Amino acid sequence: MKSPVYDIAIIGGGINGCGIARDAAGRGLSVFLCEQNDLAGGTSSASTKLIHGGLRYLEYYEFRLVREALREREVLLNAAPHIIWPLRFILPHHKGLRPAWLIRLGLFLYDHIGGRKILPGTTSVNLKSDAAGKVLKANYSMGFEYSDCWVMDSRLVVLNAMDAAAKGASIKTRSPLLSAARTGKTWQLQLLDKTGNKTYQVEARSLVNASGPWLDELLNHISHTETKEHIRMVQGSHIIVKKLFDHERAYIFQNEDGRIIFAIPYENEFTLIGTTDKDFHGHPDEVAISPEETDYLCQAASEYFLRGITRDDVVSSFSGVRPLFDDGKSDAKAATRDYVLKLDTGKNEAPLLSIYGGKITTYRKLAESVLARLKPFLPGMGADWTETSVLPGGDFRPDAFDFSVRELQSRCPVLNTKLATRLFRTYGTCAYAMTDTIRDRKDLGISFGQDLYGFEVDYLIAEEWARCASDVLWRRTKLGLFLSAAEAEKLDSYIKTKVSAAEQISPVTDEEK
Repeated sequence: MKSPVYDIAIIGGGINGCGIARDAAGRGLSVFLCEQNDLAGGTSSASTKLIHGGLRYLEYYEFRLVREALREREVLLNAAPHIIWPLRFILPHHKGLRPAWLIRLGLFLYDHIGGRKILPGTTSVNLKSDAAGKVLKANYSMGFEYSDCWVMDSRLVVLNAMDAAAKGASIKTRSPLLSAARTGKTWQLQLLDKTGNKTYQVEARSLVNASGPWLDELLNHISHTETKEHIRMVQGSHIIVKKLFDHERAYIFQNEDGRIIFAIPYENEFTLIGTTDKDFHGHPDEVAISPEETDYLCQAASEYFLRGITRDDVVSSFSGVRPLFDDGKSDAKAATRDYVLKLDTGKNEAPLLSIYGGKITTYRKLAESVLARLKPFLPGMGADWTETSVLPGGDFRPDAFDFSVRELQSRCPVLNTKLATRLFRTYGTCAYAMTDTIRDRKDLGISFGQDLYGFEVDYLIAEEWARCASDVLWRRTKLGLFLSAAEAEKLDSYIKTKVSAAEQISPVTDEEK
C-alpha cells in the first residue's frame, strides 16, 4: 500500500513543532511530525518554566512581543489549568538598580497592554513586614509584586502532541530526518526509525523546519535556496537548590550587570534559580551548565537572600540552547526573543518554512502565523480554532483544582492525597481514565519509589511516547529529583521490556520502511 501524501511535514518535536501539528490537524490537514529524540528533548524542557510577557523585553522596545505574550498568558491558563497556574513575583528594589519610577512605568504597561482579565495586577510590597522579605537581606525594604504564570514546560509540549495525534496527526519520536528533497510540488523525506534501525520515506506538500537549535545544521540536509539568515544560539542554564523560602511566591532579581534572574518554588521541596544568557558555539546535543554559570547564579542569588548559596547547595541543574534569530546585536541578553518566519518556495516548488526564535509563551500564536503563511499552498485549510480550545486534561475550571483532586480520590480511594494531587496536577482530567480500573493496591502495579507505579508508567508508554526512564523522570514528570539511581535503573528496564514487547506486536508498517 502506498503511503499517504501529507499536507504538512514538521521537523522537530519541541513546543513550536507540536503546537503547529496540533493547530494544523485541527484545521483538517493531514500532518506528519518527526522528532530525532524524545518530545521536548531540547530547548522546550530547559526553560525557566514561565508563561510570561517578558517584563525586561520592554527595555528593548519589543512591545508587540510583550503584548502578544501577555495576552497569551490567560489563553493558555484556560487551556491547561492543570499544568499552568498563576504565580506572583516579588521584585525587590534598592538604589543603584533600575530607578523605581522606571519600574513602576514598566509594570503599569505590563498590567494594561495585554488585556489582563484573570490575573491580579501589580501592588507595592513592604519587605520589612511581608513574609517575602524575611529571607532577604535587610537593605531590601520595598518592592513590587506582579503576576505571571508557571508552566510544566515539557508537559505542555506532550499535551500538544497528544491533541494533534487525537486529531489524526502522525507523531514519530526517535525518528531523525536524514534528508528532504523537492520533487516539484511535494517533498520526499528520508527518515530513520532509531528504535528499529530502519529507514523509511514520507511525502508531503509542505515542510516546516521547527528544529530549533538544529535549524542551520538541518538545512544542510534539506533542499533550499541559499539564505543569509541564521540562528543565534544562546545558552540558558538553571540550578536547583533545596527550598530557600516557604511561601508560594517567586522572586525576580535585578543584577548590577543589567540582567535579571528568577528564584521560583519548584516541585514543593526546591527552589529553581535561573537563567543565564551567553552565546553558545558548540553542538546543541552537548550543552551543559558551566562552573562559571553555576557560580554566577549562586552569587546573583546571594546578593539578595540572607542565606548565601554556593555550589555545594546545588542538587541538580539543567541547560538549554535558545535558537534566537540572529539580529546582529552584540549582547546575548539584548537579542530579540521574537520569532521570525522564512518562507522558501524554490523555483515555484513545494514550500519550506523555517522558524527562527520564539518563546514558549507565544507558541500558539506562532503556529497560527505559520499556517497563515502556508495557506496559499494548502487551500483546504480550516480557520483558526485554538484560542478557545482546551488541551488534554484541561477541561475543568482553573479555580476547581482542589475540588477535582477530591473527586479523583472519591473515584479511586486507593490514592493518597499526595499521589492524587500529583496525578491531577500532571494529567488533569485524564487522571480519571488512567485510574479507572484501580480497585485495590495490587492494581497500582509495580512500585518504583516515590509513589510512581506501573499503572502510570504504562499510561505514559501507551499515550505519551515514553520510551526510557529519562522520558518519564525528567520530561513527563520531575520525579528524577527524588528517585535513586537504582530505582531509575529498575524503571528503565521495565519500560524497555514493555516497549520491546509492544513493538514486536506492532512493527513499522511496510509503507514506512
